[in-house]
Amino acid sequence: MTASTFPDSLASSDRTRQRYNLFLLLVAGLGGLLYGIDVGIIGGALPYLEATSHLSPSQLSIIVAAVLLGSAFSTLFAGLLADWMGRKPLMVLSGMAFIVSIPVIALSHGYAPLFFGRLLQGMSGGFIGIVVPLYLAECLSASTRGKGTGVFQWLLTFGIVAAALVGIFFSYRVDAVARTADPASLLAFKNVAWRSIFWVSLPPGVLFVIGSLMVTESPRWLYRQRKPEKAKAALLRSRSPEQATIELQEMEATSKPAQTSGEKVRDTLLRRKYVIPFLLTCVILACNTATGINSIIGFNTGILLQSGLSDLQSHWGYVLFTVVNFSFTAVGMTLVDRKGRKFLFILGTSGIILSMVTVGTIFLRTEKQSIDCGSQIQALVGPGQDLTYHFDKAKAEQLLSSQGDQGGAIQPGRASFAIIYSYGDFTGTTSYVRSDDEASAPLSITRAGSIPANKVEAFFQNPFANFEAAQTAPLKIEKAVLGAVPDSSHGWLVALCLYTFMAFYAVGPGVCVWLALSELMPTRIRSNGMSVALVLNQLVSATLTAIFLPFVSKHGYSSMFYLFAGFTVVYFLTAAFLLPETKGKTLEEIEAFFDKGSAH
Repeated sequence: MTASTFPDSLASSDRTRQRYNLFLLLVAGLGGLLYGIDVGIIGGALPYLEATSHLSPSQLSIIVAAVLLGSAFSTLFAGLLADWMGRKPLMVLSGMAFIVSIPVIALSHGYAPLFFGRLLQGMSGGFIGIVVPLYLAECLSASTRGKGTGVFQWLLTFGIVAAALVGIFFSYRVDAVARTADPASLLAFKNVAWRSIFWVSLPPGVLFVIGSLMVTESPRWLYRQRKPEKAKAALLRSRSPEQATIELQEMEATSKPAQTSGEKVRDTLLRRKYVIPFLLTCVILACNTATGINSIIGFNTGILLQSGLSDLQSHWGYVLFTVVNFSFTAVGMTLVDRKGRKFLFILGTSGIILSMVTVGTIFLRTEKQSIDCGSQIQALVGPGQDLTYHFDKAKAEQLLSSQGDQGGAIQPGRASFAIIYSYGDFTGTTSYVRSDDEASAPLSITRAGSIPANKVEAFFQNPFANFEAAQTAPLKIEKAVLGAVPDSSHGWLVALCLYTFMAFYAVGPGVCVWLALSELMPTRIRSNGMSVALVLNQLVSATLTAIFLPFVSKHGYSSMFYLFAGFTVVYFLTAAFLLPETKGKTLEEIEAFFDKGSAH
């Protein structure tokens, strides 16, 4: 090789490594995009699924929550799988799970296959949320590791935006059909719309699988599998030979067991420096999702519909909501190292409390005008103890007339209606329907769809209920809520408060919670501690999402938002009085802070 060709060869090698590092960032970005789609896709599809599936509010809430439940389940053993089979195979597996989930959901007819598809989609998201950041941390060099995490987070929020844009596209199509077609045709098109929304999310999953197949395995994982030559080859794809040699030596040094006075260091979770940060992290992650963030994302269009916006306006409102999330996440990323974690936690939770109380108060003003038509609906229950009730403008006029409230605050042409009922000890609710929605399906109450199928399900739904008695108990209408649908200005006011909520969440907890998770957990318990805290986070989120629609039907949106505000007060107090500032501190300094006062 001549002297002139040697620099050219080095430059070519550098360009190859740069292209590979960019490709790693692209694959990481696709992983973040899939995670965001997992969370956001249901928001645009839910109104059409609700209108055509004949599922109860409890079942619809569980369909939304199934992604979070699947994510919590897969998070439990994602770390073990990543260590057993490798980072790259798990990335491929998570992408394949996402791909398989789409036809299962889009072709489903009934509750069980829809639930299974959403559960599988959630498991895919749980795997991606663990293995992609782990893979990036082990594959990217120190100079690009922060960029990789940023790309993953940004495209995660962009995935939610993309899902909202897909929803608005189909909202326009539904609106066009509504202007020209009869109610039956409109209902049929809504059935096509929610299925198509899921089909459109399939290509990113295919691209992620292809990208995952083209990258190398993690060099750290290869070294731990006693394959140093393969580990070095993997390092050389993204680093210079000198850097690869240095990092390989560091792997060798860190793989040796730590020794103190000839004995292994044995740290357990019972030491103070582990117990306190572990419990603090668990509280922060539980409170983070108890702000209602995932419920508000998942049910956003439904909330805006009930607040007074039209179907098209609600989908645009959801698009703006996701754009606020995307934009203010960027703001939070620029502030977190300048202002500190604690400051942003306090700022964010303060704004969340204010916005949630405001939204709750706005809904309370209209919910106070609601009237109970339970006796009129009870009179319609036939000998078969089931009920089908098609609510429209004419039915609203009849109910108002019987209540002596015709011409009052509730207008028949813009009224909402929901029924709370029971068979014995098992209580259920219908979804809210609007009198101005000509394509809305009739409210259907059946014994088979209202009580559990067996004693095991009955125990988990109500452990104190008499399952046998419910089999023959008469249908009792506990309450039939007739309320006013506010005008669009009221709806946009609610939307503005939700945008405020999203902005404060994105700037504060949205950015800081994942830093707190990694910074507060001591090094020796980080992997196990993070898994436990993340599972707790997902379980709280899944629980709140699963009860959202039944709770709203029984107690109103105002009570739900006040509950979110109450949880956030606990979050604020924890951040203000228990959380140390970790900005500018090494992990060893943070660990030493929690070790004060422990026995040595």
